[in-house]
Amino acid sequence: MTTPVVGIDIGGTKTAAALVDRTGRVLERREAPTPARSGPEAVLDVAARLATDLLGATAGPLGVGTAGTVDPATGSIRYATDSLPGWTGIPVADELATRLGRNVRVTNDVNAAALGESWAGAGRDRAHILLVAVGTGLGGAIIRNDRVEAGARGVAGEVGHLPAPGAERLRCGCGRHGHLEAIASGSGLAAAYAIETGIHVTGRTVAERAATGDGAAQRVVERAGAVLGATLAGLVALLDPDAVLVAGGAAGSLLPAASAAYSAEVPAGWADVPLLPAALGTDAVLVGAARLAIDRPHIEGTNR
Repeated sequence: MTTPVVGIDIGGTKTAAALVDRTGRVLERREAPTPARSGPEAVLDVAARLATDLLGATAGPLGVGTAGTVDPATGSIRYATDSLPGWTGIPVADELATRLGRNVRVTNDVNAAALGESWAGAGRDRAHILLVAVGTGLGGAIIRNDRVEAGARGVAGEVGHLPAPGAERLRCGCGRHGHLEAIASGSGLAAAYAIETGIHVTGRTVAERAATGDGAAQRVVERAGAVLGATLAGLVALLDPDAVLVAGGAAGSLLPAASAAYSAEVPAGWADVPLLPAALGTDAVLVGAARLAIDRPHIEGTNR
C-alpha cells in the first residue's frame, strides 16, 4: 500500500493535522486550539506536536495550509492579519522542517482548500477551477491543471478585493470600503445588518436570523449572495474555469441568492460552467496540504 502523507491546517483559532491516503481520504486527524496570542513559536510548536503524532506512518515531506499570504518560493509568511499576531515574516517551512526533521511545503489555506477540492472534492476530474472561500473574510484560489496559480506575489485569486456594488458603506478587512469581502462574508453580513437595524451580532447570527424569517437579515443575506453570484459570473468570463466552487462557513447562507444571480449573469458562452458547493468541509485544507506534499510541487514556484 502506498504510504500516506500528513497535511497541516494552521488557522487563527484552531490547528489541525491529518494523515491522508493517496486518494485524498483522511485516515486520522489531530486538532488543538491555536495559541495565537502566545506568539508564532507557540503556534509552530502546536503544529509540530500534532504532526509528530502522525508522522510515524509516513515518509517524505509534509504540507501546510496556513492563514496569511505565503511566499511560494520560500514558505515564509509575507503578510498576516491580527488573527495570528507576529505571523508576518515567519519562515514557516524552515521552522517546521527543523522541528520535524522533514521537508515542509507551505501554501495559503485557501490555496490548500482549492487543491483539496480539485483532488478529492467537488472539483475532482476538473482541470480548471475557481474556489471562493466565504468565511469571516473572503478568499479565493485558482487551479489550472492540478496546480495553484500563484501569481507574481503568491496571491492570485484574491477576489475579496474586487469592487462590489452595495458595499460602498462597508469596510473590507484590508481597511478600505466597497470591496466584495465587505459585503459577501461573515463580517460583511454583520456590518450590513448593523447598518440596517442598529443591532450588532455576528455574521453567523445574521444567517440564522435570515433562516428563521427575520426580514432585515433576509435582505442582507440576499443582497450579499446576489453580489457574490454576479461577481463570480464575471470572473468566469475572465478566467474560463470548468467549475466555480463556494466553500466556507458562510457559503450555505449565501448560495441560494448567489446561484440565482450567477445563472442570470453568466455569459452564454460559459453557461455550462456550474457554481457548486465545496464538498470537503473542514477537511479541505488538510487534504490540499497533503496533496502539496505528494510528488513535486502543485503550486507555482513552491518551496522545497
